[in-house]
Amino acid sequence: MVAAVILAAGKGTRMKSDLPKVLHNLGGRSLVERVISSLSEIQVDRQLVIIGYQGQLVQQTLQTLPQIEFVEQQEQLGTGHAVQQVLPHLQGYPGDVLVLNGDVPLLRPQTLKLLIDTHRQHQNAATILTAQLANPKGYGRVFCDGQNILKQIVEDRDCTPAQRQNHRVNAGIYCFRWADLAEALPRLRADNDQQEYYLTDVVSDMGQVMAVDVDDYQEILGINDRKQLASAYSILQTRIKDRWMAAGVTLIDPDSVTIDDTVQLHPDVVIEPQTHLRGQTVIGAGSRIGPGSLIENSQIGERVTVLFSVVSDSQVAADSRIGPYAHLRGHSSIGAACRIGNFVELKNATLGDRTNAAHLSYLGDATLGNQVNIGAGTITANYDGVRKHHTTIGDRSKTGSNSVLVAPLTIGEDVTVAAGSTITKDVPSDALVIARTRQIVKQGWRPKA
Repeated sequence: MVAAVILAAGKGTRMKSDLPKVLHNLGGRSLVERVISSLSEIQVDRQLVIIGYQGQLVQQTLQTLPQIEFVEQQEQLGTGHAVQQVLPHLQGYPGDVLVLNGDVPLLRPQTLKLLIDTHRQHQNAATILTAQLANPKGYGRVFCDGQNILKQIVEDRDCTPAQRQNHRVNAGIYCFRWADLAEALPRLRADNDQQEYYLTDVVSDMGQVMAVDVDDYQEILGINDRKQLASAYSILQTRIKDRWMAAGVTLIDPDSVTIDDTVQLHPDVVIEPQTHLRGQTVIGAGSRIGPGSLIENSQIGERVTVLFSVVSDSQVAADSRIGPYAHLRGHSSIGAACRIGNFVELKNATLGDRTNAAHLSYLGDATLGNQVNIGAGTITANYDGVRKHHTTIGDRSKTGSNSVLVAPLTIGEDVTVAAGSTITKDVPSDALVIARTRQIVKQGWRPKA
């Protein structure tokens, strides 16, 4: 049995923000959500999040996640004090407790599994995660014997010159046998300059404690300011892009591309430079995205091209072409083999298969059938100043250039709308509709001098 305790009570003063530090965004998810996701390979039966500064915001952010229990730390008096708050909540708990920091978002699930497996294999009272840093300045040093049994933890400021040559540092990630930790926590004292209760003091007051080195020191990097947040994003992006390239995705210029780790890409996708993929986006096999495109929370089918365009909260079926300079939003749905071209905006629109809107059009709150052709400059006038209204266009109909369709409106199948028309009434199927004034030519109209 494992209970996870996540420390998320601090403000994060160096972030220079009213938002709690653990709620700052890193690649589409908050820091604390990333920490929780690192538990994915462990059977965790309880998850306790310690909240303090603007704790209600942390609760709101995590309210949809299962198993989360919130424990309030009214005063932030150190890591040891934070863990003391769970004593009444875990009274009599028979398992192990994993202690994580809500601002250390780059931990891999495999690393935590290794920590717990080592803890149990050696029946340790506690097992701590450590790393070997080339430049360990500022970190507490961890001293062990040849079997990685902990002998001493010394804070950087207290190290002798010889001790500073030790490059093994404390990552601040712990696995405890809860019975031993619960016995030691009440003995903590704030005998330091900061007058805080440190969890490292508990470690020295227990039985056998072992250190486990993480292979990639970047996993233990914490976030204290915006610069470190940016550095963490760079590390995260490198991981994501390396994984997708190994899986058969082509990134033409990886340094200019960003991809959230919630995005799903299929083999033979090509991502052009200056393209950004966000949220719950899925890109089908053989599609080509970019250059200069943003896809957010959208599903793109196979063999689709999206060029210099923005697609948000929408779906595009296979073999369609989007752009350049198109904007799909508001849960639009594009059928197969469609063309959405230059400077076309779709909002809450559904288009059937082989339907084209090639240039300079706005289709809002509209349903178009199959093989519809939208002429340049066609507009659905969907808003009357108070409410939005819907436009429906049947299969194989087409609009001439510079047409205005004033909703609510239904146009049947096989209809042709003459160029320059303003349509205000429903049109039956198999019809030509012309709604424009007759051309009048007046020669010699200028006043005589």
